[in-house]
Amino acid sequence: MKIVCIGGGPAGLYFGLLMKLGDPRHEVTVVERNRPYDTFGWGVVFSDATLANLKEADPVSAAQVSAAFNHWDDIEIHYKNRSLRSSGHGFIGIGRKKLLNILQARCEELNVRLVFETNVTDDQALAEKYQADLVIASDGLNSRVRTRYADVFKPDIDTRLCRFVWLGTKQTFDAFTFAFVQTEHGWFQAHAYQFEAGMSTFIVETLDQTWRSAGLDSMSQEEGIAYCEKLFAHWLDGNPLISNATHLRGAAIWIRFPRVICQTWVHEQTLSDGRRVPIVLMGDAAHTAHFSIGSGTKLALEDSIELCRSISGHNNDLQAGLRHYQEVRSVEVLKIQNAARNSTEWFENVQRYANFEPEQFAYSLLTRSQRISHENLRLRDTGWIEGYERWMAKRAGVESIEGQVMPPMHTPYTARGVTLKNRVVVSPMAMYSSVDGVPGDFHLVHLGARAMGGAGLVMVEMTCVSPEARITPGCPGMWNDRQAEAFARITDFVHRNTSAKIGIQLGHAGRKGSTRVSWEGTDLPLPAGNWPLVSASAIPYIEGVSQVPQAMTRGQMDQVRDEFVAAARRVQQANFDWLELHCAHGYLLSSFISPLTNQRTDEYGGSLQNRLRYPLEVFEAVRAIWPENLPMSVRISAHDWVEGGITADDAIDIARSFKAAGADMVDCSSGQVSKAEKPVFGRMYQTPFSDRVRNEAGVPTMAVGAIFEADHVNSIIASGRADLCALARPHLADAAWTLRESARIGFVDVTWPKQYFPAKRQLETNFERAAAYAQPVGK
Repeated sequence: MKIVCIGGGPAGLYFGLLMKLGDPRHEVTVVERNRPYDTFGWGVVFSDATLANLKEADPVSAAQVSAAFNHWDDIEIHYKNRSLRSSGHGFIGIGRKKLLNILQARCEELNVRLVFETNVTDDQALAEKYQADLVIASDGLNSRVRTRYADVFKPDIDTRLCRFVWLGTKQTFDAFTFAFVQTEHGWFQAHAYQFEAGMSTFIVETLDQTWRSAGLDSMSQEEGIAYCEKLFAHWLDGNPLISNATHLRGAAIWIRFPRVICQTWVHEQTLSDGRRVPIVLMGDAAHTAHFSIGSGTKLALEDSIELCRSISGHNNDLQAGLRHYQEVRSVEVLKIQNAARNSTEWFENVQRYANFEPEQFAYSLLTRSQRISHENLRLRDTGWIEGYERWMAKRAGVESIEGQVMPPMHTPYTARGVTLKNRVVVSPMAMYSSVDGVPGDFHLVHLGARAMGGAGLVMVEMTCVSPEARITPGCPGMWNDRQAEAFARITDFVHRNTSAKIGIQLGHAGRKGSTRVSWEGTDLPLPAGNWPLVSASAIPYIEGVSQVPQAMTRGQMDQVRDEFVAAARRVQQANFDWLELHCAHGYLLSSFISPLTNQRTDEYGGSLQNRLRYPLEVFEAVRAIWPENLPMSVRISAHDWVEGGITADDAIDIARSFKAAGADMVDCSSGQVSKAEKPVFGRMYQTPFSDRVRNEAGVPTMAVGAIFEADHVNSIIASGRADLCALARPHLADAAWTLRESARIGFVDVTWPKQYFPAKRQLETNFERAAAYAQPVGK
């Protein structure tokens, strides 16, 4: 083929040389606007794994890169006059100019034609000039090709909140270094690493509003650099910061990172000579990933490897190869971009974690992308993670630990007068198995088994405050003494036979009531015997299917409030340890909070403050009669996943309001308010809501949603993203989830029910053997 690459960065150069390696008959031309062996920028970073990919693709250039790079394993974090160092991370740094020079020389060696000082304004004319069969648009972040065919590529460009400046310094660092400085204007952070002998990259980053408040927007380039030198003087040891962006003036050297996602990467264009020639996006033209995870160069090089592999792997069927390239790379890039988004948002919200002690701040930073978990950190640096676990255990009041170091999920947690033995919660899960609201033998076995299974807190499903408050006829209730006595039987079993605590969630179904049990048709009305429904407004849950509720009158609001209070008194009589008020998922109290379901024009509608008025009234009435020494939490939908609905920003205000009313914890769920919702699922997908509520509203939180491994729980608790983790489906599949997961991660200092103790050592041994078999030979 005849191939033209527009742009002589890593993507274009590497693809060109790989295609020539694959078949020397290819005619490859790389067109670059800059002069030969001339480039801008400082060092670039990629991981040991990326270098391994390069060695497989082209051992010659990989060897030259290896000879030129600076390698380090450590990350050092400077925060609040402390320095913390973690090892085992495996990065390499190399000067951008050096990397491009290596690739340029390798291209020349393989007879790739390099055309410099040529600014491409018309890709079609260029394709015709070289009679190209394939055009590669590797023309960078501000790709003209992407812009020209925007209606095909459909780029989504999100300009992020921070400003950053890419500088260099002769000060060297023996670790990848993060330094944080708090000023009167806000936080500044530096990302610094050595990329060659006597030279380091030094990126300074801060929120745009902080940058403006500090006056950097009106400073000259020299004044702005001097400001940074003064700010980070402690780490520069007298060395100046250097800019090579001499072509820019004033504050123009400070930019905001644009996150680029393209829906399509391949476009087949028709040239004036009638030929149809595909043009393919690669590198920053197709996608960007924030520099805080060092993936721009990695993505560009791996794009090149995959495109070359896809073309050759389809017997030079170009169309099939290009389809495969986009299918494979779009998924891989999305994974990196998701991690980069998490990392970007962490650096945009340093203030959120400003109250963390340096130890937890460092852990949070290291795990910010969610690609590095608790156990992954243990593999990288066992000593560091064990030291951190000891620190966490001590903070939780465990002064002396016999034997093993206690993982975060097993640290105790105290709320008012109740101490949970660990951070695992059996989430309230609807069982639809009560008769007239009375829990029977099923609930005794179901809840009792999970209490024996090792969790610190077992929560009963939403329990209704009146017959009309039920979701289905099978829902439990707490509106009469018979129900309270049945629950007392269960709490008595849990207290006598386990060390777990047991809680209950009180709620009212509102417009989602009078439906069939789930296995007969979720959310569908009863075929007969429906009872009237009430809600904040007369809006059915499923238009044309669900019953239309009545908008509550003040008299009905009084009645329901009093039913909650009466139910809470029975909860106390039944000897529960914990009470939660259900204000989520579109049920009655939630229907007041969300603007999607509350269209009232009185004092209970309109602003968020007004919409919270009734749920807070109910909460305060219940808290007033609930024992002072027992905790009370509230479950909220922290995001409706519908435009115009509740967002995470609203969740902060909602949490603050319930905290002021006496809530000890906010259980952060989301969705189920509207059938129009479009949630974004994934492991731990709701944990970011818990993180924001906990660390911005300043209230303890419970994380829920696709948490299914001990590693998840340990990571969430250790990073300060939540105080407790509630698991639903894992506990349905395995009542002893906590005991099994503890054995799986090798933590044996766990109390089992004495009747089951003979199984403890066998389970632990089985996991030990499995781990030994999984080790590579020689380990």
